[in-house]
Amino acid sequence: MLLKKQTVWLLTMLSLVVVLSVYYITSPEQQKMTDMANVEEKQDGAMTTDVTSSEKDDTIISGIASDEEFETLRMELENFRSERKEKLEAIMASTDLPSDQRNAAYDEFNELDDVAKNEAVIETMIRASLGYEDALVRADGGKIVITVKAEKKSAKAANDIIKLVKDEIGMMQYVTVDFKTEE
Repeated sequence: MLLKKQTVWLLTMLSLVVVLSVYYITSPEQQKMTDMANVEEKQDGAMTTDVTSSEKDDTIISGIASDEEFETLRMELENFRSERKEKLEAIMASTDLPSDQRNAAYDEFNELDDVAKNEAVIETMIRASLGYEDALVRADGGKIVITVKAEKKSAKAANDIIKLVKDEIGMMQYVTVDFKTEE
């Protein structure tokens, strides 16, 4: 009995979904997420997490407000870009518009992807090569704003970050470095 290609494709995709679901459920990171307990918001808006350790039975309180700030900014930027991409896709799919407008939308769509990739590469390089705990890169036209989580502010460190960005991007852009110090 010979199965149709669509049936084979469908069965392959379903088996892939099942395998990924099992992996997701049994992954160690999922178990780490369930180990965290008692996330509570204080009156000033800062978040703290109480985690109990099974080895020492100590309570560790860690401030995750700055981590959440970085993640919130990343998500807002990603949401903005997603909305913009949806609008550009609608323009590209429209047959009522002239081809030059659709081509401009296509170019802007590709530029958004390139900017997001460059931001991710620069963030990874700052964390890996310069040893910072976290970095957030936002590129907007000819301006790049970099926020780095660091113990102290340093002009030399800012120059190192700017040099790294110039080496990676290759074009002359206005680069701003902001340090978020842990208090």
